Parts: sequence; C-alpha cells; structure tokens
Amino acid sequence: MPLIVISGYPASGKTYRSHQLIQFFESKINASSEAHIKRLSVVHINDQSLGLDREVYREARSEKDARAAEYSAIKRALGRDTIVIADGLNYIKGFRYQLYCEAKAVQTPSCVVHVGTPIDKCRETNKQLLNDADQDGGYHEDLFENLVFRYEEPNGMTRWDSPLFTVPYDDPTPPFEDIWIAMIGTEAGLKKVKPNMATMM
Repeated sequence: MPLIVISGYPASGKTYRSHQLIQFFESKINASSEAHIKRLSVVHINDQSLGLDREVYREARSEKDARAAEYSAIKRALGRDTIVIADGLNYIKGFRYQLYCEAKAVQTPSCVVHVGTPIDKCRETNKQLLNDADQDGGYHEDLFENLVFRYEEPNGMTRWDSPLFTVPYDDPTPPFEDIWIAMIGTEAGLKKVKPNMATMM
C-alpha cells in the first residue's frame, strides 16, 4: 500500500507531522467497515526507528549507508496492506526518485508531504533542541547549516514528487482527507497503480 515520503529542513517538524498522519490514518482504519480498509496498518520509519545518529549526515560515506538503511527498511515494509510513512530528511531528489520507483515497482501509490517550515524557525527550534536535555536533541549548528544548504526542495511538476502536499508551518494539520483519497482512494475501492516499464524487471 501507499508510500508517504516526508521531506523538509532539519528541525522543521517532520516527525510531528508524521505522528499527526499516523493518528489520522489509524482512526480512519478503525472507523471503517470496509474489509479492504480494516486490514490496513501503518508503519513509521525514521532515523530513530533505525537507530541512526544525526552525525551520520556529516560524512558522505556514513550518510550513504544511512540512506541505504532507510531504503531497505522502506522496501521491506511496502506491501499490500501497509501504509509506509518515510519520515526522514529525504532532501535529495535522486533519493526521492528511488523511493518513487520502488513504490511503482510494487504497484502502490506514493506522494511527498513537504513540511514547509521557514529556515529561521527551523534554526530556532534546532537551537532549543540542542539546549534541552529532555528532548531528542538537534543537529550541531554547522551540520544544520550544511543540510539546509544541500536541501533540494520537492517540485510537484516532477513525477517523483507528485502528488505534492505542502504543509505550511502555521497550518494546524496536514490536508488529511486529500492525502487519504490520493493514496487510498474512496470507500468504493482502493487506489491502483500500474508500474512503469522502467520499474519492471
């Protein structure tokens, strides 16, 4: 079932938005009387679930290994009855393209949710996280700035970033229903995707 790729600057609130989506999807699944909806489950994949430290993004080799770990976890999780939320930086368009191709190969829809928090707000949040021992922590300032500089913002005109749902910082929730319909479909039937020739073995 669907792959939802979360993307945004570091400390933009990606995991917060992911948890909002998880709560919404689980409530929709629990409230449905349709068998093809009731059997769905939600899988949340991020650096924390994979045991990855933020410092892996400092060196090219360790970052490559981290992306490979995320990609493998997503590939394993994708299935007929699973909604996968890939909650990582996902800031490289080539990596988002890889994930798009993987979803197409298993004939499941995918989308990108862009957490559109302004850089200055992300910088402020990151500093707060660094200074709060009770929080999960932030990125060291030099690493934060480097990741912001390298960020390749999703573009809804490209097929691998489409459909694209941008969530402004001051919006209380993502567009839940729009994402559900785009990824799951309506009560009348599940969303179906035909694989591209490029993704077929």
